[in-house]
Amino acid sequence: MTPGARCQSAIELLDAIDGATAPADRVIRGWFRRRRYAGSGDRAAIRAWVYAVLRRQRQLDWWIEGRGGPADNRGRVLAALMVVEGWSVEDVGSAFDGGQYRPASLADGEGAMVAALQGRTLDNPDQPDLVAANAPEVLADDLRDSLGDGISGELSAFLGEATVDLRVNTLKGDRQTVLAALAREGIAAEATTLSPLGLRLAGRAPITGGNAYKSGLVELQDEGSQVVALLVGAEAGSSVVDFCAGAGGKSLALAAAMENRGRIVACDVDRARLDRAAPRLDRAGVAIVEPRLLDGVDDPWISSHAGGFDRVLIDAPCSQMGAWRRNPESRWRLTAGEFARLRALQVDLLDAAARLVSVGGRLVYATCSLLRRENEDQVAAFLDRAEGGWRTVPAGDAWREAIGGACPAAGGEFLHLTPRQHGTDGFFAAVLERVR
Repeated sequence: MTPGARCQSAIELLDAIDGATAPADRVIRGWFRRRRYAGSGDRAAIRAWVYAVLRRQRQLDWWIEGRGGPADNRGRVLAALMVVEGWSVEDVGSAFDGGQYRPASLADGEGAMVAALQGRTLDNPDQPDLVAANAPEVLADDLRDSLGDGISGELSAFLGEATVDLRVNTLKGDRQTVLAALAREGIAAEATTLSPLGLRLAGRAPITGGNAYKSGLVELQDEGSQVVALLVGAEAGSSVVDFCAGAGGKSLALAAAMENRGRIVACDVDRARLDRAAPRLDRAGVAIVEPRLLDGVDDPWISSHAGGFDRVLIDAPCSQMGAWRRNPESRWRLTAGEFARLRALQVDLLDAAARLVSVGGRLVYATCSLLRRENEDQVAAFLDRAEGGWRTVPAGDAWREAIGGACPAAGGEFLHLTPRQHGTDGFFAAVLERVR
């Protein structure tokens, strides 16, 4: 592909991502499957440009503003070529010439913008802090309130690429077994520092095509997500509910922790998500997970099983800001209305899931978010509503019980994981125990 054809492809892909609800990586995979003519070098270049725009959109819009260019994906690709890739005006003119498979020639305003960006770099001291951090305006106040003085450093860590982490399936092997299996496939990995079950790849590799994955020795799972599952403290023979199970990632981890003995009910309101869990469970050799499709938080199944479970995990739907490295497009998709809807849903989920916990049992509330209104504020409001029926189990205590040793990521009563401090996605977890 010519440079111009790559530019046109990047613009088309960004438009497709804007019009989709699926994660960007899924849209990109589907787009390339329909365009087999794109070689590996073409795919790598186009993907890099697309993610440069998704991660740095607010900075690019800052450069475009007032310089005559369009604040759309075509304008952002033009700006990225200048301030990220370091192209010259001549390079851009050659690529955007209206030729076959290439973008239309530059309009006057676009030409003026490109000329104005000649020799510029992405960062500029005049950019406001949240612009430099590529934070969405809809979360500006929440980010300042939640991250405080560390906001710039924490948000800068979300601009990098997420690591590729694996969880060793202890039903089929241990870390040494998996390391040896990966080595035979030419894949380098090392043990994670927080999760005793985790491995981190040295780079990107086609894991799902290898025997270690196909045989169920490993699952793709961020180290932070592994830690959250371990904090549930599920033991062999116990009864557990994974209340927002989705495609079953944490159910798989819980089953391994329980040595495939006991009962796990994987609940969700989306049948398609639950159906995606079935082949993963089979591959992992898990036999104790029961899928349960719920008709919302008032489903009769919840009432009929009140007080019947030792552990309940809520991996709550949230803003997903903790996964911005992995899904950078999600920061631009969130609206104020959707954020309010998610917080209301979190309240309902806490109240509904709490009904399932037995006296002496535990409820773990987790989000992939660092925002106080989704985390600490939700837990505090729940404890007020519960009127003394629950107590907080400090994260350090829960860590010692479930993982052993001192918790490196406990902030007071709760667990906080961040890319900057721990190299994981952003996670929050609260462990609550029912006392009456």
